[in-house]
Amino acid sequence: MSSTPVHVTLPDGKVLDLPPGSSAHDAAAAIGPGLARAALAAVVNGELVDLHRPLPAQSELRLITDRDPEALPLVRHSAAHVLATAVRRLRPGAEIGFGPAIEDGFYYDFGVEEPFTPEDLESFEAEIEAVIEADYPFECQVVGKAQARELFQDDPLKLERLEEFSDDETITVYRDGPFLDLCRGPHIPSTGRLRHVKLLSAAGAYWRGDERRQMLQRIYGTAFLKEADLQTHLERLEEAKKRDHRVLGRQLDLFTVDARVGSGLILWQPAGAVIRNEIEDYEKELILRHGYELVYTPHVVSERLFEISGHLENFRENMFGAMEVEGSRYRPKPMNCPGHICIYQAAQRSYRDLPIRYAEFGTVYRYERSGVLHGMLRVRGFTQDDAHVFCTEDQVPAEIEALLDLVDEMLTTFGYPYTVELATRPEKAMGSEAEWAGAIDQLRQVLEGRGIPFAIDEGGGAFYGPKLDFKLIDAIGRKWQGPTVQLDFNLPERFGIEYIGEDNERHRPVMLHRVLVGSMERFVGGLIEHYAGAFPVWLSPEQVRILPISEQFSEPARAFVEELRSMGIRASLHDRESLNYRIREAEMRKVPYMGVLGEREVENGTVAVRRRGEGRKQEVMERAHFAERVREEIRTRTGI
Repeated sequence: MSSTPVHVTLPDGKVLDLPPGSSAHDAAAAIGPGLARAALAAVVNGELVDLHRPLPAQSELRLITDRDPEALPLVRHSAAHVLATAVRRLRPGAEIGFGPAIEDGFYYDFGVEEPFTPEDLESFEAEIEAVIEADYPFECQVVGKAQARELFQDDPLKLERLEEFSDDETITVYRDGPFLDLCRGPHIPSTGRLRHVKLLSAAGAYWRGDERRQMLQRIYGTAFLKEADLQTHLERLEEAKKRDHRVLGRQLDLFTVDARVGSGLILWQPAGAVIRNEIEDYEKELILRHGYELVYTPHVVSERLFEISGHLENFRENMFGAMEVEGSRYRPKPMNCPGHICIYQAAQRSYRDLPIRYAEFGTVYRYERSGVLHGMLRVRGFTQDDAHVFCTEDQVPAEIEALLDLVDEMLTTFGYPYTVELATRPEKAMGSEAEWAGAIDQLRQVLEGRGIPFAIDEGGGAFYGPKLDFKLIDAIGRKWQGPTVQLDFNLPERFGIEYIGEDNERHRPVMLHRVLVGSMERFVGGLIEHYAGAFPVWLSPEQVRILPISEQFSEPARAFVEELRSMGIRASLHDRESLNYRIREAEMRKVPYMGVLGEREVENGTVAVRRRGEGRKQEVMERAHFAERVREEIRTRTGI
């Protein structure tokens, strides 16, 4: 132990002088017993560490309690270890994988012969409570590689991970009671500091995410600092189940999949196709108003194009394999951008032509492992509303500004609040660090100039340039991937794109990539869950359902349906079964408006209108007035 006293500087500038070997817990105790009881960990000289780690002689210290943002991930990471402790107690032969904290909780992977059942999860949850009650301290130990091999000699998954360490690397292990794990930490002081832990589900997961490796069993759970927060989260999960787009998609006949077509490939039913077509028509109107031109490119192109673009070098694992055609290799396109570049290069361009804005609803194909396919949200074939802007360097700020306006108008129409992330250079990237720094700074300056708050997504950029990611916030607070704006200085260089400048010399344009909905499949899947299947009038596959009280009123009801259709309203007649049955069916299909016609309505030229979500309440109005109201809601894209 060091003999040097510890000089601690607190966030408020106050200084503590502590004995040699003192820890953050000792510092907390010196401040007060309440803080010592509340502290979970500490940030020392910028690093999050265990509360009992000895402090350096010169330490800037911030203590972490449950009020700090670092607390919840820390608690969830520790909860993952407690889960593993419980599983090992009940299943001593279970192989131990990894157990990280994730956005809404944690998971841990186990190698077992049989998949876990719901009854197993109940048993593990009861055992977790016993581990918490035991209040085992989380004890960190630094070991060498040889010693670590001995400690984990019965854990093949851990031994494999150990082989990735160099022989002189510092390795830490953590123990809580009977359980030992290979882990960097940090952790909360003891298992007894956990309170509100809930196991959620179990699923298969390949070891290291590699489908060629063994299948493990992954248990998902969550943990919170307060009981009320846990209950709110569980209620939100229940609501999410009700909104599952796969369930609602079947119920509303929006889309289907078929093994004969292939995994991850969506078949749009007529009702779903109406929604998709409305979105495309709206977006075409929007982008044409913003100065875009529509183009189309082939689904399958020469592999040579992707050699030039760098996709074969940087994106190959996400591409489908090549096919031989007359001695040449072709691939389904994973991106639309190379095709748009070829269109640009089909003619000589002048600075007077710029900016040029090409847009396409282009279907692309990407290889996704079967284990990650998920309804419409993760697929292998999807349509992107791709666009590419070719402009001069001087035009870049104005074009980014215009894209921000475009994104805001589109997301407002769909009722989505959103946040913005600036994604920086990934590990696998083209171009120099200086080029990346300049491009990132351009995006940053536009955001700051407009006063738009944003977060940094370190390493989240595309391989050819940084980007802005817009995260949609749905009706129950979840975030979805939305529009992106990417600044690209690499593809213009690789393809040798040029324009003739005002000086009559050749210059290299800048290229901006952007999507608004992104993947049409993912966007519609997200909309299904956002609206819980109850689409606003303009998007609803069926906007009005006319229900005559009895068959004797079917003809005037049919005439009214035809009148509505002639006005561009998607209306239908349902005159069979009992009226109560037909009303319930319309409610199940989430039709925005029901119009009931009986003797009085037929005589007076009126309709009894029921709005979705208002139960038995109905309003009698003139049919012309009702039709005009619906048509206005469609025109303005407002209303239920």
